[in-house]
Amino acid sequence: MDFTHQIHLIPPVFDENSRILILGSFPSMKSREVNFFYGHPQNRFWRVISYLLNEKCPETTSEKKHMLLKHGIALWDVIASCDIKGSSDSSITNVVPNDIGKVLEQTKIKNIFVNGKTADRLYIKYIEPDINIKAVCLPSTSPANALWSLEKLIDEWRIITEFCEA
Repeated sequence: MDFTHQIHLIPPVFDENSRILILGSFPSMKSREVNFFYGHPQNRFWRVISYLLNEKCPETTSEKKHMLLKHGIALWDVIASCDIKGSSDSSITNVVPNDIGKVLEQTKIKNIFVNGKTADRLYIKYIEPDINIKAVCLPSTSPANALWSLEKLIDEWRIITEFCEA
């Protein structure tokens, strides 16, 4: 598969009551296809988050947005555009970061979490120097991260509940 230049077209999910921001790296091919975050059916993001928030796992984009906003969670990605092979985070080059500052200006966000090591590495390189907030790196919910069971992911991701709205 060859590199293609991709532009992030999914808008961030947030409102003025958002208290935490979760950042992925860049939408997978499936997420780009469905035009929403974590669209691959094998990605465990929505199962982990809904379990931790004691909510029914959302199915529609509307349900997903509602659940996040109800609990003060904002969601976006580190990258605005890049060259990428398919969905492979390890292939990402020519990164242009998203302007995370525009979300921070409109919210109560003080804590940032990144979904996986690639998001963490890119956040540290492109975003942290500008906004001066250290992110907490959580294990990737991607199906490619097969070493992590759903139960282990839930245990590691539990930290977000300290900062979410009840």
